[in-house]
Amino acid sequence: MAYYAFLDENNIVEHVMPGIDETELIEGLDPETWYSNFKNKTCKRTSYNTKGGVHLEGKDPFRKNYAGIGYKYEESLDAFIPPKPFNSWTLNEETCLWEPPVPMPDGNYGWDEATQSWVDLD
Repeated sequence: MAYYAFLDENNIVEHVMPGIDETELIEGLDPETWYSNFKNKTCKRTSYNTKGGVHLEGKDPFRKNYAGIGYKYEESLDAFIPPKPFNSWTLNEETCLWEPPVPMPDGNYGWDEATQSWVDLD
């Protein structure tokens, strides 16, 4: 089963749904084109098993991350990017995930943007 993300005019994901297998045609059209025409919205296939540019089952990753509502589709990277969690975080263009300025230590930590440090939550 394939999944499809529908985008608004700013390439932000509004809706994700399961759909026809990506190798099948619908009325002679690939599924992205058919769903785009049907809903009058840009449609992009997304992979439920892809995160950070890695396929969880060892297959070829697809569009870096599974699309979620609020994610942005970045055409130049052909990738879905989650919303930026904090202003200080930067985008890793290989994984298309946001990274903090300081790596998270092991344990239960939350990010404090004011101090730009990890705070122990235990």
